[in-house]
Amino acid sequence: MRIVYVIAPVLNEEPNMPGLMQSWKELASELNEFSFKFILVDDGSTDGTGEAARNAGTAMDLTVLKHDVNKGPGYAFGTGFEYLAEKLKAEDIVVTIEGDNTSRISTLKIMLGRITRENVDVAFASVHAYGGGIVNTAGWKIIASHLSSGLTKIFLNIRGIHTFTSFFRAYQGYVILTLQKSYGKRILEFPGFECMIELLKKIIIHRYSISEVPMNLDTSMRKGKSKLKAFKTARKYFSVFYVAKKWEKVHVPEKKQ
Repeated sequence: MRIVYVIAPVLNEEPNMPGLMQSWKELASELNEFSFKFILVDDGSTDGTGEAARNAGTAMDLTVLKHDVNKGPGYAFGTGFEYLAEKLKAEDIVVTIEGDNTSRISTLKIMLGRITRENVDVAFASVHAYGGGIVNTAGWKIIASHLSSGLTKIFLNIRGIHTFTSFFRAYQGYVILTLQKSYGKRILEFPGFECMIELLKKIIIHRYSISEVPMNLDTSMRKGKSKLKAFKTARKYFSVFYVAKKWEKVHVPEKKQ
C-alpha cells in the first residue's frame, strides 16, 4: 500500500486542532487505498497545541515534532523533511499542508489523483488557477498576493505557475529524496513563509512537472488570525531572489530517481 506522509507546521493553533484532526481522520478513512502517516511540527507553541493534537488525534498514525522556540514555517517544514529522510521511499507521497484547517481535503483528493493517475511529479493547490479563488479575505491581501506572484515570475524567471506561496502541495517521494541529495536532508534554508518560493525554484531547477489544482480558500474556516505578516514576508522574497542562482549549480539527474 502506498504511504502518504502529511506534514503540517503549527504555531499556537490549539483551537484548530480538533477540526484538523477530524479532517485527517476522514481523509484516511475515505482514501483507504493509501496508508496515511501524519506529522505535526509544533513550532514553539505556548498554548497547548501539541497536546490538543495528541488528544484529538487518537486512533491515527500521528507524530508530533516539537521546537522549543518558534523558528518559522520554513524551518518547521525542514524538520519534517529531515524526519522523513531515513523513512521515505521513492514511491511514497509527501503532502505539505497548512495547520489552521483552511486546506480543503476535497482538493487534496484531486491532487493525489494527479500524482497517482496522471503521474505528475508535484501537484499544487492554487487559488489563482482558473476555478480557484479567495473568499472572506481583505482585498488588500488578495492584491498583495497577486503582486508577490508577479514579482516572483520576473525575478526567478518562472513561467506557467499561478500560485507560489501556498503550503498546500503534494510531491512524489522521489522528488523529496532527490532534493535532499542536492540540498541536504532539510532541503530548505529559508525559515519563513518565503520557503515555498525557495522550494518551487528548486523543483523547477530539477525539471519536475507541476500540475495546479484550483482551490477555493475560505479563511473563515480558520479560528484565530493568520501568522503570515504580508509586508515582512514580501521583503524576505528579495532575499530568495538574491541567492537563487547558487541553487542552479547542483548536479541535476537526467531521469527521476
